Amino acid sequence: MIPLNYSRRLLVMAFSSCILLTACTKSDQASQPSTQVPAQQQAEASSIKAQSQELKDYLQAMDLEDMQRSPLFASYRGEKIGYDKWDNISEAYANETLAVWLRRLEELKQFDANTLASNDALSLKIAQLNTSRAIKGDKFRHNNYIMQQFRAWHTVVPSMLINIHRVNSEQELKDYIARVQKVGVLFDQVVEQMRLRAKLGVFPPKWTYPQMLEASKNVIVGAPFEKGDDSTILKDFKNKLSALSLDNSVSQKYLSEVEAALLSSVKPAYEKLIKELQLQQDIAPEGDGVWRLPNGKDYYNYLLQFYTTTDLNAEQVHQLGLDNVARIHQEMRDIMTKVKFKGELQDFFAFMRDDNQFYYPETDDGRNAYLTEATNLVDTIRKKLPEYFGILPKADMVVKRVEPFRERSAGKAFYQAPSADGSRAGIYYANLFRMSSMPKYQMEALAYHEGIPGHHMQRAITVELKDIPNFQKYVSFTAFTEGWGLYSEYLPKEMGFYQDPYSDFGRLAMELWRACRLVVDTGIHAKKWSREEAIKYLQDNTPNPAEDTVKAIERYIVYPGQATAYLIGKIKILELREHAKAELGDKFDIRGFHDEVLKDGPVPLSLLEEKIDRWIENEKKL
Repeated sequence: MIPLNYSRRLLVMAFSSCILLTACTKSDQASQPSTQVPAQQQAEASSIKAQSQELKDYLQAMDLEDMQRSPLFASYRGEKIGYDKWDNISEAYANETLAVWLRRLEELKQFDANTLASNDALSLKIAQLNTSRAIKGDKFRHNNYIMQQFRAWHTVVPSMLINIHRVNSEQELKDYIARVQKVGVLFDQVVEQMRLRAKLGVFPPKWTYPQMLEASKNVIVGAPFEKGDDSTILKDFKNKLSALSLDNSVSQKYLSEVEAALLSSVKPAYEKLIKELQLQQDIAPEGDGVWRLPNGKDYYNYLLQFYTTTDLNAEQVHQLGLDNVARIHQEMRDIMTKVKFKGELQDFFAFMRDDNQFYYPETDDGRNAYLTEATNLVDTIRKKLPEYFGILPKADMVVKRVEPFRERSAGKAFYQAPSADGSRAGIYYANLFRMSSMPKYQMEALAYHEGIPGHHMQRAITVELKDIPNFQKYVSFTAFTEGWGLYSEYLPKEMGFYQDPYSDFGRLAMELWRACRLVVDTGIHAKKWSREEAIKYLQDNTPNPAEDTVKAIERYIVYPGQATAYLIGKIKILELREHAKAELGDKFDIRGFHDEVLKDGPVPLSLLEEKIDRWIENEKKL
């Protein structure tokens, strides 16, 4: 780890002196006098180049430091930094992290965006904004639920070992075992953080505890914890061990080590966590929204700004949701007319929700058929991408079912980005726990959102970009990322897809879902709606099955603000596209627009607008 008191220059030097030497050599070569360029212009160009290189080196060093401080972040990126470790989530380490951010913010101020090339100035602005909002959010550190049912440490541990920790060598197998051995230390910190929040009156909602307990208990079911089939982690380890084709005696040695680690570390760690969850379940107060937490109103306003990268307040977000719900309902009535359905909108919802023609059977064959069709949808649209995009991802993408150990509490569908080195494909996960929650008419929109041209296009292209700093590829701006996902549900309609009106209804149903999110998220966290009120709003205004509405509201409750980013991001991308069309007329190129949106990685919506305005001006000059 890089010492905290290093200056900006020492931070860069600590990262890699050889990079600096190379940069200096190139700079020296570039600064040779030219008879073709006036001396003043040459000096200015040389100065810009030198400052840009210094910024690049600094940002590269910053990125390395982030991976050193978070081994999980490194592993998700496919980097083997701290590959035998979990993150440190202790209070002392959180304080140290805050000190890192404060130091960086001061160091970043020493760079002047006005003296940098436009792409470097953008990188600087992103680094400054991301650091500033992290510092601003630290005062709400303990309002963030350390444990909740949707995605927390009890499921992160097995999911990370199974899906992220790749084993291609004996050393990486040893690292896997080391991580298993250290689960106890990690969970000690988890329990410590739970207790700290409990003293402050911060508990996840009472109804989340049974789900967390069930998922936690599932991890320690099976061998070697008890007689029977292999547990989830042991089964995964055996698969990875077998793939290495080691001598039998060596394999048996590693198998004995991981079984011992599971019994001495994982089992007591989960038992301790389960005990603490049971204790807190008894004392957790009633209530759902974060308004009930210390400084809850300020916390929610911060989250809205964080996720939407706008200054919209809760009332504005709520009204935006209501307006779009009304718009989409009318577009759905138009489809009712097209398919000659007689009745009210709610009758049509019931028909779409209940008719067996819209669902695969609740069997393994039905689940396999869903995965096959989802793969076909992605493969089909992939062929048309060159007509709409200049930049295309190199990484492959696969469709997978959410693993049984987490499918009860996981979301409907989600995406996992590929590793930068291409060793791990992008994954579109479909949750097939209940086929009645995965209607056929939503398959197109879901595949386009999570896969192509949605998250896989955006995130795979981002990790493959060569001309931006690495940190910029992994920074989180939800309104951009999820706004692109929702825009990617709409774009295929213009590409000639959604030929089946019921499938087009599915697209609208998913957009309606995001519009309703604006209403219920602000309803829960700002207007003090109960879980039941929010569930009823979704059931009254969407065609989704009851299982969907319950799980969705439970997610929005423990991830306040996050769900508002989707539609707000999509609206902004479409607004910018229409603005570019109006400005450029016949010069407008949809491929150029999409490439401009994606070519710098995720950005806040304000910087996206600046980017598109610059692109428009440049296109006008051509």
